[in-house]
Amino acid sequence: MPQTGPVTTMTRDEILEKIRDILVDALAVDDDEVVPSATLTGDLGAESIDILDITFKLEQEFGFKIAQGELFPESMMQDEEYVQDGKFTPKGIDMLKQRVPHFDFELLEQDPSVENMRKILTVEALIRFCEHKLQAA
Repeated sequence: MPQTGPVTTMTRDEILEKIRDILVDALAVDDDEVVPSATLTGDLGAESIDILDITFKLEQEFGFKIAQGELFPESMMQDEEYVQDGKFTPKGIDMLKQRVPHFDFELLEQDPSVENMRKILTVEALIRFCEHKLQAA
């Protein structure tokens, strides 16, 4: 049952369980596939429309608002200041770190290819995102 306000005292495991339920429902995957290292688009098969659905379900379940681009900064991909020739510029990497601190940037720092953005949108990133949002509530 969705929460009516922010749930601020949850363990990491409780957050993972709620995220697992959301992803199983949204992506029609088995719950044993939803592990922290799983990528949403690669391992779990999420598409852009699924990310919107997941965002909405996270808001409902946890009781916080998610601004457009807060979970996944898709608008940055079209800006030449941040992306050139299919790669994030140093300014783009810095902006990502500010906008989506829940991502693990190690892979992008090694290879700033836009394609690698898909590889860092993981279940773990969702857990960290929700932890951050709940702490801020």
